[in-house]
Amino acid sequence: MGRHVVIAPDKFKGSLTAGQAARAMALGVKRADPELTTVECPVADGGDGTLDTVVAAGFKRVPVYATGPTGQVVLTAYARSGRTAVVEMAEICGLQRLPGAIPAPVTASSYGLGTVVAQALDHGCRDIIIGVGGSASTDGGAGFLTALGAIARDQHGLRLGPGGRRIGNAAQLDLTGLHPEIASATFTIAVDVDNPLYGPLGAAKVYASQKGANPLQVIELDRALRVWADVVERATRTDCRTAAGAGAAGGVGFAALAVLRARMRPGIEVILDLIELDRHLLGACAAVTGEGSLDHQSLRGKAAVPPQPNCR
Repeated sequence: MGRHVVIAPDKFKGSLTAGQAARAMALGVKRADPELTTVECPVADGGDGTLDTVVAAGFKRVPVYATGPTGQVVLTAYARSGRTAVVEMAEICGLQRLPGAIPAPVTASSYGLGTVVAQALDHGCRDIIIGVGGSASTDGGAGFLTALGAIARDQHGLRLGPGGRRIGNAAQLDLTGLHPEIASATFTIAVDVDNPLYGPLGAAKVYASQKGANPLQVIELDRALRVWADVVERATRTDCRTAAGAGAAGGVGFAALAVLRARMRPGIEVILDLIELDRHLLGACAAVTGEGSLDHQSLRGKAAVPPQPNCR
């Protein structure tokens, strides 16, 4: 039997990052048995902490400038290994980037995410993995697409401003100016939800209140997403509004599916593949994991309880 222990926790939100938790656990293991060696493999599920996790596994951090959820300039980064880029939405324009932690549920935008993806494409990356947890916006991915060269207009031909409220006025989506390298790239959306775009289980009804929306704003955003879905369908001749994960990140999942032809994958599966956890587990005598809260949501594919194949 091997004499090494794999330490693979997710973040303990509000207390420890995944890396800090892994170091603390490794110290505990060594105190219990000094003869054991430990391998620290902090993990993530596509939300905040994803970037740090893949950097710890050997990816290079690439600093870039983008815009936060309310338009402020932020110094952020993506991670790169060869032609693969990992982009974390939470780090760019997520809830943690709201100035003063003041919610902006109807005006926050996903534009910064598209800015970073565009820069990764400019830098030669062609396998783009986007972790979309922790978003601050419910704009249907309109800002994300705008940063990639799309133009959304209202019935008067005027460009839409940022935010989920504005997409309720959408009438046309022009995709002719999309970044030219999108056609030669593949996109994977790392998600931990399977919600459709709108409706009782959609992005607004389920998650907008967590982003600061009041009941009337939730209704407003849900109606706006319905309008946006029709506009995107006309532009792409593809209807992705009911697809599992379309409601991820306030509808960024929907935009990526419909326009980028992205593939949806559970975030924890994506991260475990990127950090090659299986290789580290070979010969291990034990593995230690954990996260900030183990509850019913953990069973839906969180880091500490990866999704299991159906058993019959």
